[in-house]
Amino acid sequence: MKYIFMRYPGGLTKAVTLSYDDGTPTDMRLCDTLTEHGMKCTFNIGGYDVQNKLCVSLDYVKASMLGRGHEVANHGHLHRAMDCIRMADAVAEVLDGRRILEGELKILVRGYAYADRCLRADESPEIYDRVRPMLEDLDITYARTAGADNDRFDLPADFYQWMPTAHHQNPNLFDWIDRFTALDVDTLYVAERRPRLFYVWGHSSEFESHGNWDRLEEICRRLGGHKDIWYATNGEICDYVRAFRSLVFSADRHTVYNPTLHTVWVDCDGTPVTIPSGATVTL
Repeated sequence: MKYIFMRYPGGLTKAVTLSYDDGTPTDMRLCDTLTEHGMKCTFNIGGYDVQNKLCVSLDYVKASMLGRGHEVANHGHLHRAMDCIRMADAVAEVLDGRRILEGELKILVRGYAYADRCLRADESPEIYDRVRPMLEDLDITYARTAGADNDRFDLPADFYQWMPTAHHQNPNLFDWIDRFTALDVDTLYVAERRPRLFYVWGHSSEFESHGNWDRLEEICRRLGGHKDIWYATNGEICDYVRAFRSLVFSADRHTVYNPTLHTVWVDCDGTPVTIPSGATVTL
């Protein structure tokens, strides 16, 4: 066979996720709106804000965020930029934030969103090379950065340098959404038939300060409700992609073993194949 591409659950070729920072009370309106449209978001909240009751109420987080399939991720304890603090403080920033969130919410918190100034490998390579293994050692599975909006709709090669598609205020956003929703991956040139992801990020308080909650409604109207799109949290996408990357293929690529807990879908030269958890499948 010539090409084996990952497919999302159900054999889908496209996915959508969102990531919103700081846990402000306006997250309630954001969460309610996204849920109405069947979309999923990762809400990044700081430990200090939780500890001092400066964020959205934890009752709402438990019932309406976690209870409706959204995710809570770590946004650091004191919202400090990784490239401005000592490594010892960076460790405390991650661990303290995670410890408080997990203690209050009784969940595992595995995701992270870089706070203040988003750490980027292309801008601060030496610092990133120190931070990345630190995050791995602290059992953080992915970290979202920002600042290089583009319309490639790519999955990250490195989940600790996860670049979103666009901030919700990007002037090109709706053009890119329309291009994404119209995209038929299976009709592309064969070497381009990789799965695609549309990833929106921002702060819900910006909808309030800009007076443009109607922009959120339009984002949901255009991105939501598509049968050919998988709507997932950041963590769900990370776990699934890593499951695909964990598949073990025979030397001739005609046999594959799935050692993970996830059922994985693949496209083998145009033929859809499902590989259940723990199964060995002949392609």
